[in-house]
Amino acid sequence: MNAVTVENLTKVYPVPMRRQRVVAVKNLSLAVREGEVYGLLGPNGSGKSTTLKVLLGLVTPTNGQASIFGQDSRDYRSRTEVGFLPENPYFYKFLTAEETLRFYGDICGIPARELTMRIGELINLVGLEDARHRRVGGFSKGMLQRIGLAQALIQNPKLVVLDEPTAGVDPVGSRQIRDLILDLKKRGKTVLLTSHLLGQVQEVCDRVGIMARGEMVREGSLEELTSIDRQTEFVVEDASEELRAEIEKMIRASGARFVASRRPQRNLEGVFLESTAEKK
Repeated sequence: MNAVTVENLTKVYPVPMRRQRVVAVKNLSLAVREGEVYGLLGPNGSGKSTTLKVLLGLVTPTNGQASIFGQDSRDYRSRTEVGFLPENPYFYKFLTAEETLRFYGDICGIPARELTMRIGELINLVGLEDARHRRVGGFSKGMLQRIGLAQALIQNPKLVVLDEPTAGVDPVGSRQIRDLILDLKKRGKTVLLTSHLLGQVQEVCDRVGIMARGEMVREGSLEELTSIDRQTEFVVEDASEELRAEIEKMIRASGARFVASRRPQRNLEGVFLESTAEKK
């Protein structure tokens, strides 16, 4: 069974006081398998957030349908196994991290003793042990995202929906959130996340869908989407100039076209994290 199924989804918003309509999502279909991390990518205004709102029952589709673990998303019971972190979560600023999680746990009807244990586990999971008794009004953007993720996990959901989970977060905080997503995958959770930056989800997603102008334009695994057809890359360590020249000669002799020879490179984020890491 798929964790999420979206079939021929269309959402049209009327423009007040005008005889116009805005098509936010157009004939969209996708499926998220149980236990996978699926990234829904696209620029601002591509329809990602509208798709999530339909899935979470916050918006009624104009046409088509969406379901969660086989239940229609318009049925409130479909959301009992869902945890959600919006792009800009809001929390009561006067509550501490622990009190915030207890507030949401009470709403979910979790028994007091179980909730106390759950709060301790989640605070450790998201790395907020030192801020457990601090008011969230003084939290940084990254800390707010982490307490938001803990809130989304309070009822131990099977599906976790994250809308731009690393938006406005520095590279260190972004890395921590990605590590948390990978940990959720190890625990057997299904994760559906949106982003308009491929680099932010490249390390965690099993499959990716790319939206533009309300439509799905590309979908597949990262390898399928990023590989270059008809090219093969070899990485050789400690190769002498003579060996490199011989390899190039063999390639040309075989009838293949030699394209380039270059040193492997890291991305800028890796250099930044290495440079700013605390020295042991």
